[in-house]
Amino acid sequence: MFEAPIYQQRRAALRQQVGSGIILLLGNNEAPANYPDNTYKFRQDSTFLYFFGHAHPGYAGIIDVDADEEYFFGDDVTMDDIIWMGPQPSVRELAARVGVSKSFPFAHIKTMVQKAISQRRKVHFLPPYRFDNMLLLEELTGIRTSMLKPHASVELIKAVVNLRSKKEACEIAEIDKACNIGYEMHTTAMRLCQPGVSEGYIAGVLDGIAASYGNMVSFATILTQNGQTLHNHDHSHVLEAGRLMLTDAGAESVTNYCSDHTRTVPVSGRFSSRQRDIYSIVLACHGRALELARPGITYKQVHLEVCKVLAQGLKDLGLIKGNVDDAVAAGAHALFLPHGLGHMMGIDVHDMEDLGQQYVGYDDEVRPSDQFGLASLRMGRRLEEGFVITDEPGCYFIPALIDKWRAEKFHTDFLDFDAIDRFKDFGGIRLEDDILITADGSRFTGDKHIPITIEEVESFMGR
Repeated sequence: MFEAPIYQQRRAALRQQVGSGIILLLGNNEAPANYPDNTYKFRQDSTFLYFFGHAHPGYAGIIDVDADEEYFFGDDVTMDDIIWMGPQPSVRELAARVGVSKSFPFAHIKTMVQKAISQRRKVHFLPPYRFDNMLLLEELTGIRTSMLKPHASVELIKAVVNLRSKKEACEIAEIDKACNIGYEMHTTAMRLCQPGVSEGYIAGVLDGIAASYGNMVSFATILTQNGQTLHNHDHSHVLEAGRLMLTDAGAESVTNYCSDHTRTVPVSGRFSSRQRDIYSIVLACHGRALELARPGITYKQVHLEVCKVLAQGLKDLGLIKGNVDDAVAAGAHALFLPHGLGHMMGIDVHDMEDLGQQYVGYDDEVRPSDQFGLASLRMGRRLEEGFVITDEPGCYFIPALIDKWRAEKFHTDFLDFDAIDRFKDFGGIRLEDDILITADGSRFTGDKHIPITIEEVESFMGR
């Protein structure tokens, strides 16, 4: 965690932006995996981490905007807890570490919330995503669990998004650390990638690397030779010569800041001619995004320009026909790229998406699209210095989607299905890096850049 003044400054900024009422921020609790004492690895709520710092279960905070007061809630450990867990700091000590002088047992939170309600003061809370917190919020506010999301405070959501979007220097340093772990994970995957090795073995090694640095992976590792499935968590296959291995993996630093990278490499160690053709297109898309990303441009604009690079490359290969700009405007390219260019990064690997994508990736100026492919763009709004986002173009040949569009004669003005059919056994390629928006452009995060060009990959794999 950071020094207390960091959290004090964040809470002060939140009070100023919300304006009035009380702000209720709930931490997470342990979640049983199959019986109460055998729990999933604990992960604290990211917004609670941002404002109150502590990564342990069973805590909550209240910020009284009107009275300019802050409160920390939790229960001191019992002797039984000490026997199993060892000595633990008191709730008062934990509160002091993040600059809060008033602490109470957890049950007192109900008294404080209900007093605010009786005074007709606004109780601001965020949309809950954990069922235990939904039940707690129902108990505290009297709002049925089914109605909690629509009653979540839009003022609080917008204030949190505004504060968390622009990363402080201390946050950027933590993201760089997570990316350094990601570098080790991905270069290890490249070293292990060869025919006859199981996907599950390599994925397990990567997860172990993340854990060895004191935390965990930032999301469930994707490692597969069937890269045409975008989020393929099946690791049951053995790598085959001539195939491509797609690895989408990241780590969390000990302060819970995340990394998220993707590389696609040839199992045989060298790209075939056909693989080189598609890979070169995706690499050009990746470079175009980095070239364009800077303060003042919307990421939706960057996404669409990248899509034109993809469409032009596929046209050069004879898979797309007609005018490239028209093909992209119509959405024909989404057969090959059915997802968006990127998303916010930070304490969450998809930063703040629990708060609602319409607030995190969009705003009053830039609104989401309902066009296939473009509708999956998570981050579309205007870029600002301090944003950390992903740059992750791809090109996928999804047999079921190709067959569907061909049967429906969809975008036949732009797509040569006879040529596309010859790629139905190809798989998919995605290349992803995390980038920081700087004053005049952008830069990669982390101290080392994972091999990405064809020459770098083949040289690194050394076969």
